Amino acid sequence: MNTRLIASSALASVMAMGLLSAAHAAEDNGKEKCYGIAKAGSNDCANLSGSHSCAGQSKNAMGVDEWNYVAKGTCAKIGGKTVEEAKAAMKK
Repeated sequence: MNTRLIASSALASVMAMGLLSAAHAAEDNGKEKCYGIAKAGSNDCANLSGSHSCAGQSKNAMGVDEWNYVAKGTCAKIGGKTVEEAKAAMKK
């Protein structure tokens, strides 16, 4: 097997684990995901529909499946949706 392929796969796995840890840390620090408020190109991570898996890749502003972190308790006040509300809106 190609050692470069093994090394790059291992590095990608380590980086992915770090990104997941950062996402959980933000939620633990008084923040929550708020759907439907992200401007085009300024989402915080992967969207619900699965069309991309990285921050800053949203194509449309205020897409119901795109999200940003906000302070806990402020999402509804700024017109955003919870993950359950966003999933329900996507089914319509």
